Amino acid sequence: MYFIILILVLFIVVFVISYRKSNGENVYKYMSKNASIIYEKYAPYSFKEVRQKVKDLGQEYTKKQYTLQVAVFSISSFLVTYLYFYDIIVSLIYALLSILVIPYLTYLRCNRLYSEFIFEQIQVYTTNTIMEFQTTQSFVKAIEGVYDSGVLEDPVKTDVKVMIDLAYANGTIEESLKYMNEKYDYYIVKNMHQLFLQITNEGSKDAGKSLENMSLDIDMLVENVYRDRIDRANFHKKFLKFGIMLYLMVMLVQFLLGVESYVAMLDRPEIQLILHGILILNTFFILKGEKYYNENVGAE
Repeated sequence: MYFIILILVLFIVVFVISYRKSNGENVYKYMSKNASIIYEKYAPYSFKEVRQKVKDLGQEYTKKQYTLQVAVFSISSFLVTYLYFYDIIVSLIYALLSILVIPYLTYLRCNRLYSEFIFEQIQVYTTNTIMEFQTTQSFVKAIEGVYDSGVLEDPVKTDVKVMIDLAYANGTIEESLKYMNEKYDYYIVKNMHQLFLQITNEGSKDAGKSLENMSLDIDMLVENVYRDRIDRANFHKKFLKFGIMLYLMVMLVQFLLGVESYVAMLDRPEIQLILHGILILNTFFILKGEKYYNENVGAE
């Protein structure tokens, strides 16, 4: 208990010092500005690009949405933990700690949206390259046509331009294909490139049939990926309901034991330790589920 009170006191001290150093500036703006400075300094560069792309796509949460998220997390965690410990200080600590989960969830969500965007761009790149090749009968001319058509967006568009430059600089397409294969580890990309390499170097009498089969494979993959997204979304809703029910199992325990008996048990340190363990394990379980839901979307 003394340790928890110490943490709360330290938080208040940090808050007061931050306020005094802000020279009368709005506290929210001051803390928000400093959080942004820390983010810009320490956030991985790759994630900065991911989040910027999410903003460009118009799918970044607004300040109002983030504020609502903070309110929901803090209030919910306060109420749930109060049912566990009947201690306002402990509940306040958990409410503050729950807010720290939001940046991690934002990270997962941005990566999921970026992954979906990249997969859609890869679909556009492969499908349109095959269509262009059937007209030009040249891989380089085909990707030039895709690049000039304006159907691609960065970063894929920039990488296609690099492919074109490599092809003209080397006089072959091998380096171009290797570059793209390393950047985008999708089997439809590698298979399509292998087919074009074979056609370019050796020729193929039934190239049209092979390209048609490749297009069918891409369509089938896209269908499977979108079906997987729907299944994941349905699973996610059920998973969150299940996770919330796990938190609220303490209400069933209190119903069976009686509230007075339950509160009396809270005086025992081992019971407090068990309850903290249950909360931490439940939270870890839910975060693992969120990680699964947001990872590898669009992967093959």
